[in-house]
Amino acid sequence: MSNTIYIRTLKKAEHTVFGVEDGQKRYYDPQFNKYIPYSSGQQVKHSIIDKLTSVISKIPSPTTFVFDVNKKGELGEGEVFASCDPSYADQLFGGWMKAPQGGKEKTLKRRSPLSISAMRGIHPLLCGINSENISFDRTDMPNNEVIVRGPKGEELTEGQIAELLEGKDRSLSRKWIPSNRRATGLFVQDIAIDLRKLFSVNTNPLEPEMNDETIEKLKEKGWIESKNVFGPCLVAPKNMREELIPALAESIIHWHITSNQSRTFSLMETLAITISDNANKIAGSIRAKLQEEEENKALPVIEEDLDGVQTFVTLSASGYIPTKSENANALEQAKEELVKRMESFEYEDRINI
Repeated sequence: MSNTIYIRTLKKAEHTVFGVEDGQKRYYDPQFNKYIPYSSGQQVKHSIIDKLTSVISKIPSPTTFVFDVNKKGELGEGEVFASCDPSYADQLFGGWMKAPQGGKEKTLKRRSPLSISAMRGIHPLLCGINSENISFDRTDMPNNEVIVRGPKGEELTEGQIAELLEGKDRSLSRKWIPSNRRATGLFVQDIAIDLRKLFSVNTNPLEPEMNDETIEKLKEKGWIESKNVFGPCLVAPKNMREELIPALAESIIHWHITSNQSRTFSLMETLAITISDNANKIAGSIRAKLQEEEENKALPVIEEDLDGVQTFVTLSASGYIPTKSENANALEQAKEELVKRMESFEYEDRINI
């Protein structure tokens, strides 16, 4: 059995924002000479972990913020520490890093068992960025309150404001916001789950992932001492795995990105999901193909019968891609397949695997 599960997701986004950096995060594609909108892997990971904590109805792990006061009495920002405790699901699946200053304590680091790509266009010709000018207009509200401050921070009177605006075509109840970028198109996103690390946390004292106190606490909670290819480790108990596997599958299948700008909301519906233990096949399972007959035109392709790949196509997909196996229960079936693959893995006593 393979040690890795690969998942590719195809989503449709319409006139929306993934992140508000300069209107919309984007990168330049030199082959097709255009900018491509994207959502970073970190943003996708945050979305998945948010969904996970919602599914299991548990508060995420606490974060420690350290501040330093210098000799002048000024407060400065120091390190930010994760709890480094895998009994929290967001830490177990999200990983952590703790590197205290001074070198008196060992650095604690756990790589996430989830490798998460950015969500980017399936093809440069099948996604894009458009720009619009928007306004924040409240000129129709007679009860607006306008405050104008002078150079020293003093509040100007109505007479001073009227004098200031004399001869100027300027509204104080309307703001013009130019060049707001919006993303539209078909987007793919990939996740690789390393099953060897999914529920196992390394206890190697030379490369520690946890301190001794946390290790002892986990043993008391029923974590199992074991070994795998990475060395000695603690494995999450079976009851914990049985609770978290369906929750993780739910989060990977149903994660979504919401914008903090309500006017740009998009369902970002999932069109298809493919699952495989073969990275090369998962790359070809949802792709785009250039048209030979027409220049600068590409067509999206979902391989519905690719050997070694489980393909799940939603009803929405047929509106954008020719399909023959769309199913109203496609996402639930994808979740069941993911749960089955994770549950069938032998997490304990994998000394040589």
